[in-house]
Amino acid sequence: KAVMSSSSSSALETEIFQYIDVHQSDFIEDLKEWVAVESDSVQPHLRKEVIRMMVLAAEKLAVLGATVNLVNLGSHQLPDGQDLPLPPVILGELGKDPQNPTVCFYGHVDVQPAKKEDGWKTDPYTLTEINGNLYGRGATDNKGPVLAWINAVETFRALKLAMPVNFKFVIEGMEEAGSLGLEKLLEEESQCFFSDVDYIVISDNLWLSKKKPALTYGSRGNACFFVEVECGDKDLHSGTFGGIIHEPMTDLIALLDSLVDPTGRIQIPGIYDSIAALTEEERKLYESIEFDLEEHKNNSGVKKFLYGTKEEILLHLWRYPSLSIHGIEGAFHEPGIKTVIPAKVVGKFSIRQVPHMDLLVVKQQVVEHLEGVFSKRNSPNKLKVSMPLGAKPWLADVNDPLYKAARRAIKTVFGEDPDFIRDGSTIPVARMFQTVTQKSVMMFPIGAADDGEHSQNEKISRHSYIEGTKVFAAFFLEISKLHHHLHELSSMQTNN
Repeated sequence: KAVMSSSSSSALETEIFQYIDVHQSDFIEDLKEWVAVESDSVQPHLRKEVIRMMVLAAEKLAVLGATVNLVNLGSHQLPDGQDLPLPPVILGELGKDPQNPTVCFYGHVDVQPAKKEDGWKTDPYTLTEINGNLYGRGATDNKGPVLAWINAVETFRALKLAMPVNFKFVIEGMEEAGSLGLEKLLEEESQCFFSDVDYIVISDNLWLSKKKPALTYGSRGNACFFVEVECGDKDLHSGTFGGIIHEPMTDLIALLDSLVDPTGRIQIPGIYDSIAALTEEERKLYESIEFDLEEHKNNSGVKKFLYGTKEEILLHLWRYPSLSIHGIEGAFHEPGIKTVIPAKVVGKFSIRQVPHMDLLVVKQQVVEHLEGVFSKRNSPNKLKVSMPLGAKPWLADVNDPLYKAARRAIKTVFGEDPDFIRDGSTIPVARMFQTVTQKSVMMFPIGAADDGEHSQNEKISRHSYIEGTKVFAAFFLEISKLHHHLHELSSMQTNN
C-alpha cells in the first residue's frame, strides 16, 4: 500500500471536511435523537432507558457495517436489596485489514441526572441550539464525542473511501455509576477482543480552555483514608465529663491538623520521596498552555490561590500530590448548641497521588505518621486508620505515535498545536484500559472547558461537535500514515 503524499492527503481531507460541513444538520439530528433518551444510570427507575440507549447505539454501529456484540453483564444489587439488570456493553468492530492499525474507541452513552427545575434554561432532554451552542444532558458527556467519532467513520463509508484504520468500539452505559462490570469484561477480553488492538482512544473529558484544543496525557490517582478515634460506646455530657477525659474529637482535630501545613504542603514524612522529577521537556509543556488564572479563581469563588503563576497552579493540580480533608463523621453538626462529647469520630481525607507514588507505601506512611502523632498525646482512646479506596494515577507518553497523530490532526483542523494537559482528578477508565490491555491510551477531548458536564445547561458547541468530527477523521489518516511509517522503519531495521 502506498503511503499518501501530503498533497493527495490534503485533497482527501478537503473532500472529507466538505462532506462533514454539508451534513452538519444530519449529525446534529443524530445527537438530538440520542440526547432525547433519558439514559440516566444513577437512578434505578431509568435503567430501562439506559438499555434502550445501548440498543440505539448498537443499531447505529450496525448501519455502518460494524459487527456488534451486546455483551450481557448480568445484574447488580442495590442498597435496598433489589436486583437491577446491568446495561450490556457494546463490543463492536469494523475492518479487519492486517495492513492497517487497529484503533479502539471507548465512550459511554449513559448520563448524569437532570431535571428542568434544577435550573436548566431549556429541557435537558431536548437538544436546543442557542448562539451556536447545543444544550442538552449528555451533549458533551459523552454522547456528542461518541457520535463525532461515529460520524467520522460514517464519512469514510459515505464517500466510499478506503478505511485508513480498523475500528473497534467499547461503549458502555454505566460510566456515571462507576462502570460496574467493565473491568471484569476487559480482563476477560484482553486476549481476545483486544489482542489485535494497537491504540486506544478515549474522548470523555474536556479542553482546559474554551477555545484551544487539548490532549490529555495523565491524571492523578486518589487514596481515601478514614481515621477513627473512639473512647467508649456512648456519647457523654460535657458538664459531667468535660475536663476529666481525653476527648476523641480533640485527638482527631490534632491528627487532622498534622496532615497538611498552611501552604498546602503535606506533612507526612516521606510522601514526596518517590515523585517523578520534573524534566525540562515537561516544564516547557506548561509554558504555552492557555489557562486563565483569574477566571479559574472567579469560578471557584475564592479570593486567593496558594500560588500566583499559571505554571505553579497547574503543576500543583496535575503533577504534585495534594491532601484534602473532607469531613468528620459522628460529630455534632446540626444548627444550635449541643454540649456533647462524641464517643467515636471518624475523620475523612484523601491524597491525590501522582507517578511514582506507590499506594501501599502511601498507606504505610499515613498510618505511621498518624500513629506517631497519636502516641505523643498519651491518649487512652482507640485509634484506627484505614484506606477504603485507592485509585492509581495514569500517565501516557506525549511522544507516542498516538499523540503525534492527534497533534497533527488538530493542527490541520484547528490551525494550532494543542495544549498537552493532565487532569487533577482521577480518570479510572484510562488507567483501567492501560493496565488491563497493556496498549497505549490517549485521551482526545473535543469538548470545551465551559461545557458544564454534570451541571445545569450542559452543552457542546456546534463548532466543537462538527470540527471534532473532522479532527477524528483527520486523526484516522494521520495514525494510519504514522503506523505504516513506523512499520517500514522497523522492517528496514530487521532486514538490515
